[in-house]
Amino acid sequence: MKLYLVQHAEARPKEEDSKQGLTNKGLVDIKKVADFVARRARLRVAVIYHSGKNRARETAEALADYLHPVKGVREGDCLTPMDEPDFWVKRAQELKDDTMLVGHLPHLAKLASALLTGNEESNVVTFKNAGIVCLSREEENRWSLCWAVTPDILE
Repeated sequence: MKLYLVQHAEARPKEEDSKQGLTNKGLVDIKKVADFVARRARLRVAVIYHSGKNRARETAEALADYLHPVKGVREGDCLTPMDEPDFWVKRAQELKDDTMLVGHLPHLAKLASALLTGNEESNVVTFKNAGIVCLSREEENRWSLCWAVTPDILE
């Protein structure tokens, strides 16, 4: 089972847009990454969960345009920036289908660290806006880092 962790694409500053929608660059970046993983990596997911914040929802919707998740795009629990990773650490152990989470820092970094090392503070993965990190659950619920792709390496 694969778990894809995505930091939302670049968003407008709160002073400019109180709802913090994506910038034009953010939209271009996530479409570039989505096109790459859909065509070249043949990535498929059953569902894309997002935090409910505009920047994460817009990122998830852009990804869905390319990935066509069979169970759609949904707002997920415990995906906001300051949420503890425990909810998704437990839930990830039970997932059967490949799943994508679109969220924020520091939550995603803590979740990746908790899954990979058992210590949410180990900071083993560096996230970038519109980047995707692929984790794989192996036997005995052990997790490994498979790959990561960011907009800047696709230029």
